[in-house]
Amino acid sequence: MTGARSAGGDAPLIDRFCEMLVAEAGAAANTVSAYRSDLMLASAACDGALAAADASALSDVAHGWRDLARSTVARKSAALRRFFAFLVDEGLRVDDPGAALPRPGTGRPLPKILSHADVERLFVTLAARIARDPIDPRDLRLSALVELLYGSGLRASELVSLPRNAIAPDRPFLILKGKGGRERLVPISDPARAAVARWRDHVAVERAWLFPSGKNHLSRVRLYQLVKTLAAEAGIPPDRVSPHVLRHAFATHLLEGGADLRALQSMLGHADIATTEIYTHVDGARLVELVNTRHPLADPERRAQTGGRIAAGIKVRAR
Repeated sequence: MTGARSAGGDAPLIDRFCEMLVAEAGAAANTVSAYRSDLMLASAACDGALAAADASALSDVAHGWRDLARSTVARKSAALRRFFAFLVDEGLRVDDPGAALPRPGTGRPLPKILSHADVERLFVTLAARIARDPIDPRDLRLSALVELLYGSGLRASELVSLPRNAIAPDRPFLILKGKGGRERLVPISDPARAAVARWRDHVAVERAWLFPSGKNHLSRVRLYQLVKTLAAEAGIPPDRVSPHVLRHAFATHLLEGGADLRALQSMLGHADIATTEIYTHVDGARLVELVNTRHPLADPERRAQTGGRIAAGIKVRAR
């Protein structure tokens, strides 16, 4: 066992994890119940020290699933991997041993996505809020939050914990220490910097955080609530929108615009490019458009020349 700050008592951590599933991911009651059961059983198999389990211990736990249905193993693995990712996000572990768990499925679920029109509706709603007189500083805060989520692909935990002066008006990027303690360069769009500047005027100079709340910073739970309220106001079903969905939209729309996958991996802070590759899904219409506009045969003149050579080849073979 290694990597956890404290191995004492999994139950409180499992409770916090389940609260996160409800508040941030909008998980259904049945899903939360199943995950809780899976985690408590795994905890029992680890003598109550699941949070401190290393890869070897997890392999032993997974060995006990050998006679279970493939779908059950997939769910148990997903529950444990998500639990360890949560511990890393919360700073309770410095490593993630989830790679030791089996992956019985061959595919990965595609992330929820928002269309360009959906994102435009969110920003139109934000603009209407900011145009009100007198202006509500909370609308300026929400504008800065959404601009950074969609414009920079920040994780919710990274966003809410930004220091007050992390984003400079004259610097189009920030150096961020994200998941796993890895540093990365995050681009900050012009609209996002402008939104942050407008909001920062309302944050007292002595405050440590860009998005303060009480003695600490804005919580992730509150961020999720704010984003979902905005979605409802924009006429988008709230269950389709979350901070993480806006991060997905950032990645998907960049790829659709021709962004390089390796560059996107760096911007998102993914350790493994396989994680970034889930964003390469595109709809059939875009694939057809790419073939019709980018393929060499899309050039009528070249197509005519190539068609002639193909026809000549057919005649030769026909002989």
